[in-house]
Amino acid sequence: MAKKMYDVGPVTMRSMPFWCVANSLADPFAGPVLPKIDSLDTAKLLAEAAKAGLIEMTSFHDDDLVPWDPAQLNDDMDPKSATYQKLRAIKKILDDAGLKINTATCSLHGNAIFRAGGLTNPDPKIRELARRKVERCIRIGALFKADYYTYWVARDGFEVPVVVDWKNVYGWLAEGLNAVTDYIEKKGYKNYKGATIEPKPNEPRGHMYLPSSGHAVGFIQSRLKKPNFWGVNPELLQHESMMLLNAVQTLGYLTSVKKLSFLHFGSQIKAQFDNDFPPLVGPEGLEETVQMFWLLDKVGWKGVVEFDCHMLRCESDPKDYMGCRRAFVKNCVNALSIALQLAARLKNFSNKGLTDTQANLAAIKTMCGLK
Repeated sequence: MAKKMYDVGPVTMRSMPFWCVANSLADPFAGPVLPKIDSLDTAKLLAEAAKAGLIEMTSFHDDDLVPWDPAQLNDDMDPKSATYQKLRAIKKILDDAGLKINTATCSLHGNAIFRAGGLTNPDPKIRELARRKVERCIRIGALFKADYYTYWVARDGFEVPVVVDWKNVYGWLAEGLNAVTDYIEKKGYKNYKGATIEPKPNEPRGHMYLPSSGHAVGFIQSRLKKPNFWGVNPELLQHESMMLLNAVQTLGYLTSVKKLSFLHFGSQIKAQFDNDFPPLVGPEGLEETVQMFWLLDKVGWKGVVEFDCHMLRCESDPKDYMGCRRAFVKNCVNALSIALQLAARLKNFSNKGLTDTQANLAAIKTMCGLK
């Protein structure tokens, strides 16, 4: 039986993805500090969180669940394969806990074969391999009854502009994303409410082809065959803040053009690399985060908030690698609750008769419960 909706303010469901919980906290300067855990163990931890009333949904990259072998592109459909059997074992754990699946995302960033891009790779053979991997992920998402298929920019970007085939690169990307809807239609999958683009300005590539939510919406409307099927799932505060953009404005824009499918949620220091701090954690962003939820409530948007972050590397505990992961889940859920409670204080806030400065200070006092 599926978990009941969370339904607090604008948030209908809380989703904690496989990739957040299983993260072993490697960074460019050192290897992982936590041991890698098997996807079955990750599923059990998520099921435990669901049974404790902390989450209602989860999400995954295909590689989070089962390994990918480019020589076995259809292993998910072979009942004798380890992939087929493991996927169903994971599904049973999640189903028994009532966990729904928000989104399935194809990993086109982990394997070295995609180091020069996946759907935009200049080599047509690798683009075709990426397309086939996406099809496999769509099938896995259908098995788990995922609500969305998500394309995040992964390694579709560049470091050196003069080597990019600018005449064709966005056409290749359109072909890759149009193939998503073609395949869903061909297979007759009814679970997918839609598909989404998760934009990012840089990292792992120096520049990405769809750096912001505005770029994503423009691409959807101008280049995709079924623009109504596609939306955007911004990662806030992180990705837009990397470009010094404001998260509240991003949500205002996306809700105004009806392209906000769901929200990826974490914290960020502006203009830095993708911090992926847990929500509300770090030296900045409290006011911006709270106002995100105030705005969503004000414009009447309701939907899924999905955590997209990892625990602080310094908080990891290699001796209790499951316990620290459990604490991370609880901390994220607590942070969302705090943000929603503070946003609720602003529900009836009025700026009538106030200057901008007076309104800002009055909103802070209201948010903080000051007189």
